[in-house]
Amino acid sequence: MNEHLRSYIHYLELEKNASLNTILSYNIDLKRYIAFLGGKGIINPSKIREKDFSAYLSVLREMGLSPASISRNLSSIKMFHKFLVGEGITKYNPTENIETPKLSKQLPDVLNQDEIEAILNQPNPIDPLAIRDRAILETMYATGMRVTEVITLKQSDIYYDEGIVKVFGKGSKERLVPIGKSALKWINKYLQEVRSSLSIHGSGRDVLFLNARGKPISRMAVWTIVKTYTIKAGIKKEVHPHTFRHSFATHLLEGGADLRAVQEMLGHSDISTTQIYTHIDREYLKEVHRTFHPRG
Repeated sequence: MNEHLRSYIHYLELEKNASLNTILSYNIDLKRYIAFLGGKGIINPSKIREKDFSAYLSVLREMGLSPASISRNLSSIKMFHKFLVGEGITKYNPTENIETPKLSKQLPDVLNQDEIEAILNQPNPIDPLAIRDRAILETMYATGMRVTEVITLKQSDIYYDEGIVKVFGKGSKERLVPIGKSALKWINKYLQEVRSSLSIHGSGRDVLFLNARGKPISRMAVWTIVKTYTIKAGIKKEVHPHTFRHSFATHLLEGGADLRAVQEMLGHSDISTTQIYTHIDREYLKEVHRTFHPRG
C-alpha cells in the first residue's frame, strides 16, 4: 500500500502539478488511512471494502476531527482509490457510493475600509523596516494576494507603467493583477530607501520583500506584521494575512465589481469559490437597507 501511495504522490507532483501544501495534506491523510487498514490486516487495495472505509470514517469522528478535516480526508481517500482503479491496480472502488458531505460555507472575517486604513497608517514612515511593512500591507490589500504569493513576489514581477503585478499562484498558475497607485508608491519608497541596505546582508536575489538579514521574508513574519499593526490600530477582530484577501474581494464587490473579474484577480479556478463573497455582499446590502430604508 505504501508503494502505491508513493506512486500516487509522484502522480500528483508530476501530472497534476499539485501545490506542496496539497501534497503534504494528502500524504498525511493517506498514511493514516493505510495504517488503519494495516491494523485490520488489509495490505492489498483489492481487499478493501465499503464497510472498511465506513469504519475508518467513524474512527476519524471519534478522534474529534472537525467536519472540514473529515471532508478533506474523505476527498483525499476517494481520489486515491480513483487513481488505483485508473492505474489498473484494483478494479473495485470502495468509496464510489459514498458522497462527500456538503459543508456549510463559513463567511470569512473582513475588515471595513476604515479598519484597513487604520492598520495601513500604523507603520512609522521613517523606520526602514516599517516602510517595508507598509509596502507589504498595501500590496496585500491592493491585490488580494495569498501570503505565499506575497513572499515569493519578485521585483521583476511589477510593471509600474502598466500598474499591474504578475502573480504565481497555486499550481504555478500565473495571473496579472492591477495593483494601484498607493501600493506602487510604497513599494517604490521601500525599493529606493530600504531594500538595497537589506539585500547586502543576504541572498534575497530578485525577491521583493526581504527580512533584516537580507533573506526572503517568511510566512510567519508576514503574520506577525499583520498582527502587530492590527493590535496597534486597536482592532479587536481576529485578523491574519488572508483577512486582507477577503477584504480586497468584498470591497470590490461592494463597489460593484463583476464577479468574474474578482475571480480572475483572486486566481480562483472555479467561480463557486469566489461566490462566497457574494454572501458577504448580501449582508452588506441588508445592512444598508436596515440603516437607510424608512421601514428598515
